[in-house]
Amino acid sequence: MAFWLLLLLGLATYLIVRHSVAQITRTPVWLLWLVLMTPAFLLTGWTLVYGPTLPPPPALLIWPSVICLLLYWLLFQWGRQLPGQVQTQSSPSAPESANHPTAEPTPVRALDNTEETQLRNCFPWSIYYVQNIEYRPQAVICRGQLRTTATSAYQQIKTNIESQFGDRFLVIFQEGMNDKPFFVLVPNPQAARQNTKRESEKITQPGLALVLLLATLVSTTLVGVKIAGGELRELESDFSLILRGLPYALGLMTILGVHELGHYITAKFYKIRSTLPYFIPVPFFLGTFGAFIQMRSPIPHRKALFDVSIAGPIAGFIATLPLLFWGLTHSEVVPMSDKTGLLNPNALNPKYSILLAVLSKLALGSELTAKSAIDLHPVAVAGFLGLIVTALNLMPVGQLDGGHIVHAMFGQRTAIVIGQVARLLLLLLSFIQEEFLLWAIILLFIPLMDEPALNDVTELDNGRDILGLLSMALLLIIVLPLPQAIAGWLQI
Repeated sequence: MAFWLLLLLGLATYLIVRHSVAQITRTPVWLLWLVLMTPAFLLTGWTLVYGPTLPPPPALLIWPSVICLLLYWLLFQWGRQLPGQVQTQSSPSAPESANHPTAEPTPVRALDNTEETQLRNCFPWSIYYVQNIEYRPQAVICRGQLRTTATSAYQQIKTNIESQFGDRFLVIFQEGMNDKPFFVLVPNPQAARQNTKRESEKITQPGLALVLLLATLVSTTLVGVKIAGGELRELESDFSLILRGLPYALGLMTILGVHELGHYITAKFYKIRSTLPYFIPVPFFLGTFGAFIQMRSPIPHRKALFDVSIAGPIAGFIATLPLLFWGLTHSEVVPMSDKTGLLNPNALNPKYSILLAVLSKLALGSELTAKSAIDLHPVAVAGFLGLIVTALNLMPVGQLDGGHIVHAMFGQRTAIVIGQVARLLLLLLSFIQEEFLLWAIILLFIPLMDEPALNDVTELDNGRDILGLLSMALLLIIVLPLPQAIAGWLQI
């Protein structure tokens, strides 16, 4: 088993490095791959020498990972391509392609001499000195030197362009190589549309949202009946069994609904056009594949990107805590057995998660010992899934909430590197804890490139940076197993 996990990890790591950073650094792919795989090689060597029953010392897990990540970063930075060395539209970190959710494949008409003069006049030399204008199939790129703050420059130049060209273009301000931000003008897909009530009705479909809500309530209730120990075939003779499925259904849907409402309300605050939350019902598994909203207008700046992204996980986590704690207090303590694991609600080992272990000890007290597992109450199952949903969304990868958060905090290019490291670390964790393997594989299919805000240069304030770091800390205490020292202190 260890060999196949190592092989999967090695192949996945190589593919991630090759497709994510090979085009933006001259450092050989094989060298970056070797550095990232070193911790896995050391763990495999330990297992081959001492066997799977003897866990490796913490120093063998921590120090190689820290040193190799630092070395990876240094090698990446050492070989990073300069602007003139990067091929056009080949680098995932170079935003020349102007990949924006509102940018449609409508070719930009080449500006004539008069229009180009008008465009240049939109850039006062004291604010942003334009040195070069490039024409691309889907964008006009204006490169130059920023001479004032990013916020004031974007606001002034956006106003100037709108006064000359109306709503013909969306004005995007993005990070460039060597800390030289540039402006991108892309066709505005809303320019030819009238903002009528009819269009608004197409975006907001409360009838569809209500139907999906009711369908998900039914599907999760049926799954809840099975979680509570009932059989669906018994419903024909005793329909009152449906009440046993409601605690799980209402708990899970509350968590998912509050999560999406956090996104929705914050998007409305920033006047971002978005749909109502839509639930996804399924007649098996958990009864639902979650819920989602769609934003139909660009995000104005990184502050809005951060607030909209973090509002969902924080709101969902706040709803999860009381439900999980109440469910744990009504759960039963059972002996540890061979069936005990992270994904078995009838024999859950709480030590697979730092936060779950602490909450379980607070809820169950002295009943929970080192040889105990937990048979979860249906509400506790919903709360535990709420923790998983929170952690999954906080993963700092691509278009997940966590990916948006690190993008807003550190910028697009740094967020790509953080996302890649996060995917590799989760693969490494799945090498130790097999329950994370499927989760790690799913993350491999999520693109690292995030969609930029219109003003993607202005940085966040200190308060939001601190909140973002706290959200990453929350992710760690959910996914990391309980250290033995803390387990001894908690007596579990």
